[in-house]
Amino acid sequence: MSLKDEFATRNFSIYGQWLGILSMILCFALGIANLFNLFGHFLLIIFAILALVSCFVILFIEVPLLLRICPTSATFDAAIRRVSTNYMRAATYGGMAIIQWVSIAVAVSSLIAAAVVLTFTALCYALAGLKGQAFVGSKTLGGAGVAQMIV
Repeated sequence: MSLKDEFATRNFSIYGQWLGILSMILCFALGIANLFNLFGHFLLIIFAILALVSCFVILFIEVPLLLRICPTSATFDAAIRRVSTNYMRAATYGGMAIIQWVSIAVAVSSLIAAAVVLTFTALCYALAGLKGQAFVGSKTLGGAGVAQMIV
């Protein structure tokens, strides 16, 4: 099943998963960019570090194969595995989005883009949960895909 076919299924967990990958890229890029912002507010650097931490948490949430490849602690593995349902993913992304929205109170920065995409990701996972759609991982990212859901 191609990526186009996955998007055509109208499963919001697939949308959420791909928005999660976009969130990861934005959190990494904007976290690095705001980390080296020499003229910004000192507290903005803390939010940039939190964006970088969010990036790596999202990486392990959305690409579960990495839990087997990377040497991580059993506590970290258990915490990541708890984020397996649509509602837990929505709550996790919502929490990360709130952290980035709070950064605007310190100083307006490019971290607002990460906050917006994290919010959209949380909304996609929440909609998947409200519509009763089971979480289905994209085959492209190492999940079971929606082929089994259709058959």
